[in-house]
Amino acid sequence: MPSFAVRNFGCRVNQAEAFAWADACRERGLRLDGEWERSDIVLVNSCTLTGRADRDVRKFIRTVARANPASRIVVTGCYAERAPAELAAMPNVVAVLPQSAKDRIAERLAEIAGAGTAEHGEAGPDVLFRRRAFLKVQDGCDDRCAFCVIPSVRGRSRSVPLAAAVAEAKRLAGRGFREIVLAGIHLSSYGQDLEPRSSLLSLLRALEEAAGSVRLRLSSLDPRLTDEALVAHIAASPAVCPHFHLSLQHVSPSILRSMGRAVDPGAYADLLASLRSRAPEAALGADVIVGFPGETAAAFAELEDFLDASPLTYVHAFPYSPRRGTPAAARPALPPAVVTERAKSLRRLSASKDLRFRRGLVGRELEAVVIRRTGRGARVLTGNGVDTAVRDCRAPERELVRVAILEALPGRTEGEGVP
Repeated sequence: MPSFAVRNFGCRVNQAEAFAWADACRERGLRLDGEWERSDIVLVNSCTLTGRADRDVRKFIRTVARANPASRIVVTGCYAERAPAELAAMPNVVAVLPQSAKDRIAERLAEIAGAGTAEHGEAGPDVLFRRRAFLKVQDGCDDRCAFCVIPSVRGRSRSVPLAAAVAEAKRLAGRGFREIVLAGIHLSSYGQDLEPRSSLLSLLRALEEAAGSVRLRLSSLDPRLTDEALVAHIAASPAVCPHFHLSLQHVSPSILRSMGRAVDPGAYADLLASLRSRAPEAALGADVIVGFPGETAAAFAELEDFLDASPLTYVHAFPYSPRRGTPAAARPALPPAVVTERAKSLRRLSASKDLRFRRGLVGRELEAVVIRRTGRGARVLTGNGVDTAVRDCRAPERELVRVAILEALPGRTEGEGVP
């Protein structure tokens, strides 16, 4: 049985796509392998959000070609859409598939492998994706932020019909998954393109009713579309993980205008305060961009001060990376050393806030999903997103357990199972 491995780069949408491809490829006689070093086919689901993302994809392809010279590499994803010829010229790459071909990934891989339809083998699709399920409910984006290339490679916003999303969630629950990660390029816009029109709030209510005891984890939320009704629901729902990640990007009014993100920074503060008051144990995260063209020292200080004073528990700080074809790419860039230092400063701030948050959980009992067995213990992921090493955990992977947080150190959290 020909084997294939998947290497994802970038967002949770890519993870959700690979999760779905695993079943489809298995049905066509392919075996999912956790080790790309020995796989017949290596499928690369690429990202092109930043220049570093592009470099990481190219580096991985070269690594595969050296370590597994007999492999056939297939590249898809956003980088494949933006620069197919560039990727096609790389070693061992036998196919570059655009976004429009993603629905036929399994068919194309079977053709490349020379595989026919086969009975399900022992190594099923859950070899790599057995801990949590990923469900893509939305793709594309209608926004045109000045820094972002994603709308040009993903297209306009498209939502999975509510009934189809609910049916898939029920199927995943029936397979034994206890956590489903809802993914979308612009998840907050879910349902705006459907007829009749729907919303993320409506989707959550339908999923909670249909999927029973399965918990739901949200990917990134757009604060511009996160209203009080949605906040009230996600903070109170026992099914929604208390882990909310927001695409803030910046807080300086001048930088936000330059980015094409019309929002009052005061609304950010109000939203974060509402989430914190309604969900005291929730992890609150944010994406921010540093070094955007025109970001003065004062504008950066405004951003840093806001983040420091906010109830955010961590920050993903991305150095600005010009993307060809976007409005911001033609603007004068800041010195790289300045951008690098600003990103380091925010990462230090994030590490401090994260440790403070985890230390505040010591002594508390939290629900968690088992993501990996380690001898007599396990690694678990709490509802609020804390990766925790647990001693004497006998529960199988996928199961929900109760854990008591014992200790929080830089880069490590430890706990014990609660009967």
